[in-house]
Amino acid sequence: MSYTGHTDTFTQDNLPPKDQWPDLVLDEAKFQYPEKLNAAYELTDRMVEKGFGDRIALIGHGRMRTYKELADWSNRIANTLVDDFGVKPGNRVLIRSQNNPAMVAVWLAVTKVGAVAVNTMPMLRAGELTKIVEKAEIKLALCEMRIIEEMNLCHAASEMLESVISFDGMTGHEGQLDRLALCKPVTFNAVETASDDVALLGFTSGTTGAPKATMHFHRDLLIIADGYADEVLQVKESDVFIGSPPLAFTFGLGGLAVFPLRFGASAVLLEDASPLNLIKYIEQYQATICFTAPTAYRVMLSEKDSAYQMRSLRVAVSAGETLSADVYNLWHSQMKVPIVDGIGATELLHIFISNRMEDAKPGCTGMCVSGYSAKIMDENFLEVPNGTVGRLVVKGPTGCRYMADDRQQKYVKDGWNITGDAFTRSDDGCFTYVARMDDMIQSGGYNISGPEVEEAILKHEAVAECAVVGAPDEERGQLVEAHIVLKGGVEAKDALVCDIQTFVKNTIAPYKYPRSVKFRDSLPKTQSGKLQRFKLREE
Repeated sequence: MSYTGHTDTFTQDNLPPKDQWPDLVLDEAKFQYPEKLNAAYELTDRMVEKGFGDRIALIGHGRMRTYKELADWSNRIANTLVDDFGVKPGNRVLIRSQNNPAMVAVWLAVTKVGAVAVNTMPMLRAGELTKIVEKAEIKLALCEMRIIEEMNLCHAASEMLESVISFDGMTGHEGQLDRLALCKPVTFNAVETASDDVALLGFTSGTTGAPKATMHFHRDLLIIADGYADEVLQVKESDVFIGSPPLAFTFGLGGLAVFPLRFGASAVLLEDASPLNLIKYIEQYQATICFTAPTAYRVMLSEKDSAYQMRSLRVAVSAGETLSADVYNLWHSQMKVPIVDGIGATELLHIFISNRMEDAKPGCTGMCVSGYSAKIMDENFLEVPNGTVGRLVVKGPTGCRYMADDRQQKYVKDGWNITGDAFTRSDDGCFTYVARMDDMIQSGGYNISGPEVEEAILKHEAVAECAVVGAPDEERGQLVEAHIVLKGGVEAKDALVCDIQTFVKNTIAPYKYPRSVKFRDSLPKTQSGKLQRFKLREE
């Protein structure tokens, strides 16, 4: 790294040692970026310069915002961050919001001032937010005013966090940030960050529940658009994106913000992206590209006349869990457009293996996106023959860089990112998903850490021991299933199941609660006392 636009070098100082980085393959012409690059400028002001100023960029709460309006909006906020809150290039800024245009404008503003955005899920509780604040040493949080309560609790508990500033996620200007921004100029000289300055910290809980921060550069944000979105989705400026993944996830940020803005297209942002709402708004806004999980597509297809209502779609993207052959075939029996599966990782920012629209196959994840290569390895890190199940490893233009975390050495080996997924590869180079290789539970499009749920359950006064595993489920892919040993004298009854579920919802993000609870006399363990979760999965 020869040049940096950061004056606060915290993220630069906490990158893993270079010898622990994966190989970054940047030799393709489309991944050649200038040394000084600000991704937010490229997605807004640059698009206005290119003539997209009057085109619709974002739609939310019934209001449409053009590229010029989005550039002006984010510039006003950027001026506020610098003038009123003293944000310096390299500072970490936490953003907490539901999916709406205001969150995109705030994220763009944070990126324009050269700060490092930390987008967080709106369902996180104060304790989870505090872990993020402390790890990333965050002093400023920007929070959508309707969900500020948990952020304020985090503020009260943290000695690190200095300020929580509200913004309006609807169409008004009621937040503190909005009122200050109204008085600011609509122009802002975006900080000349380096293409390899950190722009985004993507937090992932990992299998232990201890948060990991994946570090992504300004160029990475453009690579996922210039690679996957251009090659697989063949995005046009006439496209209208819609979907359910939260913008706080790198998958949602790519699909619902970076991809449309990179190509002059539009995005419909929904705070309630239920399957029924997706159908409704696909028809209303004539959406052409939809991002959601297979379980949602199954529900959408079960609705009467949904195929007619979704006739504007030209491609559906399935991710978050594997696309089963059943859902694939159901889709093609009713819709005349392709559905493409794909696998990505927060560590690599977005999808790196995907079907293509012209040759998608049921039950098959697809082939590597341009710039990426992948192998299937055995337990000795030797490549296995085609057709053999093994661990998927990948390298390409993006890759894992955990912030100050020893787990970096487990995720990267010999230049390869070790995904933790079991795959097979066919003779024609097509990869097929088999299973996760760790204790993460994939349920309804969410990755949920089993040990984190266990930790929450064990705080309940009636619980002596517990183990949490993923149980197969036709609709959600997996269910969070808790096996619980109660304390002596406590009676196992239905009311206690409800009480434990509610307790978990009030302790950690509600989507992580165990939908299945089984009481038992003991848990399977090794002689040393280690839980044998695999035995519970086999029951």
